[in-house]
Amino acid sequence: MLGLIAPASALLPSTLVRLTGLEVMWWIGPVLVFVIIPVVDAVVGEDGQNPPDEVYKQLSADRYYRWCTYMFLPVLFAGLLVASYMWAQDSLNLTDKIGLAVTVGVVSGIGINAAHELGHRVEKHERWLAKVALAQSCYGHFFVEHNRGHHARVATPEDPASARLGESLWEFLPRSIIGGLRSAWQLERERLSRKGLRTWSVENDNLQAWSMSLVLFVVLVAVFGVGILPYLVLQAAIAIMLLETVNYVEHYGLRRKSLRNGVYERIAPEHSWNSDRLITNVFLFHLQRHSDHHAHPGRRYQTLRSASEAPQLPAGYATMIIYAMFPPLWRHIMDKRVRAHYRGDLSQANIAPRKRDRVLAAQGSRS
Repeated sequence: MLGLIAPASALLPSTLVRLTGLEVMWWIGPVLVFVIIPVVDAVVGEDGQNPPDEVYKQLSADRYYRWCTYMFLPVLFAGLLVASYMWAQDSLNLTDKIGLAVTVGVVSGIGINAAHELGHRVEKHERWLAKVALAQSCYGHFFVEHNRGHHARVATPEDPASARLGESLWEFLPRSIIGGLRSAWQLERERLSRKGLRTWSVENDNLQAWSMSLVLFVVLVAVFGVGILPYLVLQAAIAIMLLETVNYVEHYGLRRKSLRNGVYERIAPEHSWNSDRLITNVFLFHLQRHSDHHAHPGRRYQTLRSASEAPQLPAGYATMIIYAMFPPLWRHIMDKRVRAHYRGDLSQANIAPRKRDRVLAAQGSRS
């Protein structure tokens, strides 16, 4: 239930400002995620314990953990509703409204993670809830691309959501955002074609999800006025950037081997970066146990395990996101870890094509 603290932070700014008199509290979202959580993460440290095999089925079926993800949604939308009311008021200046939009955007980005957990389930109502959770960020096609695109192509050059060695975050973002959108549309067009249905139909998962975003935004603008629209767009953009930055962190430089028959080797824990930082895992429904998630995507978050063969991040996602924003710092921290993972042979890594010769030449000069 502690995972609900993050979406609840969108409900706190006005109260905190009134209690403290500090207008910086409008920015409580990024302060919580990028300052408080990394500090507490470093103090508390890691938790590498795994659920015992004998309780796996019982733990997986425990509905308490499902309700933790379900409860995320009403808290998420309550924060958006309160924020829309505040954006419509003349009592807030522009800086305060932007701060509130950034806070809501950070929460919306974490909401995509709740959608990620729900979208992997086979239960129809949970898959619908995943689309609902994505409405606030206007990133509904993630439901299609992540499950049927990213999970099939992860850690290969063909996957737009797998970052390449030598590729900065700012190079990765447009490639992943545009590539993911194209992939989602192509995947859904192929699925509908196999069923004998038109792409532009009510059966299109992308159109269903985007329609939810359209209805949500139209209703909010109708109630609170067109003046809130820039802030709705800003929070959605921040949510998308936060999600894609996490994508950047999760598979940087990792690559599956290409086999003789032209297909890639089976997805294994060594194809995703892992982190056992306890606090961030609590807030992100164990998303940081990403290696086990990709190796066993059907597992519910409470049953995910830490794998010894998985490459380990030096910190939790909240800290790694900050590092990623500064490419020289990121490469200083991560490139040597990619090298170590491949025992010095970077020819096995997923390298940015334009930088491949340079990277391999530098490797040769060091060997």
